[in-house]
Amino acid sequence: MTAPAPAPITGDCVWHGRDMAASPRWIRALDAAQLAELDAATRAATRRGLAWERMTADDFPLPGWAGLIADLRDELENGCSMVQLRGLPVERYDEDALRVLWFGLGRALGTPVFQNCRGELMRAIRDEGASIGRRYGQIETGGAKPFLSSYARTLSNGPLRFHTDRCDVVGLLCVRQAEAGGVSKLASSAMVHNAMLERRPDLAAELYGDIWRSRFGEEAGGESAPYPLPIFDQRDGRFTSHYSLTYIEAAQLLPAVPKLTAAQREAIDLLMALAEELSFTMRFAPGDIQLLNNHVIYHGRTPFTDDAAAGHDRLLLRLWLAMPNCRALPESHCVLWGAVEAGAQRGGIGQQPLAPA
Repeated sequence: MTAPAPAPITGDCVWHGRDMAASPRWIRALDAAQLAELDAATRAATRRGLAWERMTADDFPLPGWAGLIADLRDELENGCSMVQLRGLPVERYDEDALRVLWFGLGRALGTPVFQNCRGELMRAIRDEGASIGRRYGQIETGGAKPFLSSYARTLSNGPLRFHTDRCDVVGLLCVRQAEAGGVSKLASSAMVHNAMLERRPDLAAELYGDIWRSRFGEEAGGESAPYPLPIFDQRDGRFTSHYSLTYIEAAQLLPAVPKLTAAQREAIDLLMALAEELSFTMRFAPGDIQLLNNHVIYHGRTPFTDDAAAGHDRLLLRLWLAMPNCRALPESHCVLWGAVEAGAQRGGIGQQPLAPA
């Protein structure tokens, strides 16, 4: 039996896309002093020959960023829950230097966590071609096309449905934009929750119950392990929604997983429709950095077309961050996050221990 749905969510994380499209509150333009300090830290780390993935915050000092870092953390956790930094001159750096810069900045903001079972701490998000399913996970279903893992879909040029990632905050640095498309779509999951409560409280209650997911294509040794998790939940007055339709659909392909009820399917369909209705779109420019709190933001993208010869082949560098000021999560989320207390380091993909030599 599903639990009764609570009262609507309140606070700055509840917003309509049309309002955020016109609002400057989530945009921060980097000034000359901030850019100079970032450049100096990047050059110093590069001269020392530091491997970017091994850098600590001490290896990439940004004392002049202290006020901005505090502002970003607060906006992401207690404000509208998204931030766009503008003005990074990416054209000055090669990709190796950009990785040093972006990882160093990520270290200043939070703790980078693993994004896949191969231990990647930073992922280049680009179209990797038609073989992505064979490399990153697919299931032959007898249809015209195989069912692709969430990870494989991310590395295509196709659309991405509204979803959340397995981290407190996802950060995307735009290095290059596509010739056409690749538009970012953002929606407040708290606003979606409230709209569903208003229109169909019975369906909102369904999403407070367990919805089965599969780890397909996500974790080594546990690719098909299903787990139950509500789409909506709260703790101490703070909302969280963890959602990816791909993981739900993957679970439905497993014979041991209970089939979605008609009410659950209707609730998921309404969630997707409301996310579209209440969202807004933004197109990255090179040098933009987008930061999103996954607990209260759904994100997606439109399909895109590259023109590599003209220098328009879409490339984003992605970080998943555990945040020091993150909220407490409901106990129901232990199955996914492990640590659910406020301020806990959590998220990312668990790694298989190395076999003994």
